[in-house]
Amino acid sequence: MAEATKKDIRQLSVEQIGEYFESIGEKKFRAKQVDEWLWKKSAKDFDQMTNLSLSTREQLKKDFVINHIAVDDMQRSNDGTIKNAVKLFDGMTVESVLIPTDKRITACISSQVGCSLDCHFCATARLKRMRNLNPDEIYDQVVAIKEQGDQFFGRPLTNIVFMGMGEPLLNYNNVIAAIDKITGDKGLGMSAKRITLSTVGIPKMIKKMADDGVKFNLAISLHSAIDEKRSQFMPINQSSPLDDLADALKHWYNITKRKVTYEYVVWKGLNDKKEDVEALVKFCKIIPSKVNLIEYNPIDDGEFQQAAPEAIGLYVKVLEENDISVTVRRSRGKDIDAACGQLANKSEATN
Repeated sequence: MAEATKKDIRQLSVEQIGEYFESIGEKKFRAKQVDEWLWKKSAKDFDQMTNLSLSTREQLKKDFVINHIAVDDMQRSNDGTIKNAVKLFDGMTVESVLIPTDKRITACISSQVGCSLDCHFCATARLKRMRNLNPDEIYDQVVAIKEQGDQFFGRPLTNIVFMGMGEPLLNYNNVIAAIDKITGDKGLGMSAKRITLSTVGIPKMIKKMADDGVKFNLAISLHSAIDEKRSQFMPINQSSPLDDLADALKHWYNITKRKVTYEYVVWKGLNDKKEDVEALVKFCKIIPSKVNLIEYNPIDDGEFQQAAPEAIGLYVKVLEENDISVTVRRSRGKDIDAACGQLANKSEATN
């Protein structure tokens, strides 16, 4: 664990680092060199900063730390998916996933240690929320998967989805700060259009995102467009019902002019009837949208079971008849519990 008396230098702005250098009698421009090493080159320790003198590097080591993540365990699926158990500086663990396809390398990133929202179908929700991730911890997950894409597939990282552990809108400031670094010229320089933030749908925060002028994409974990049913699956719906969510999404579209993606799992006997499909169609027409029907990955033998192919077919048929774009997503990484809804820090048991 990092020494408590030392601050992580990545918590400082380049201006603050400049002030530090002035205070120790160094040139202020050194701050820009350090900032480039920290973010553009993703340096893990001060010894990598070879354009700084040895004495300057030693002084930095005395005064600061770089609390870089460590990939504590890496599992590779039969389909190529890679799941990382990511050790944080304080000993806590989150998980991230590299999802490869023929055309893409996607990083699925966590934003919190655990989750507080108690969605009944999600393994992560069974974990207690311990804390928010810092911007650098979010950023480091992306860098680790970028490096794995190069190492194992010889291809660059193309997409990032905030669909790992935690609710990103409950760690808003840190997530936005991380995305700013990921997309910035002084960071990884990725296009915001390649980033998707997935949320259960917190109306006031969706409105704030729009007002803040974010450029990334928005996905909503929906799963039912009937209030009574959605509240059974997702307790957040009791305090933020569909009417409130719809109002926030209208605000989002009015400002951003970008369609939203609805993530939707169809479960046997729960939301696989025609009335469920019709409710979804109606909700999809509130603003321009598309639907991802996601294959369910059971986390136990309980009430949530994958719906029959006929039910999925009904959804596809009715959505397409109403000119709503729909894609059926087959989950990847199921054999290593890396698929959607399965991230649960099983590695913690051995730590």
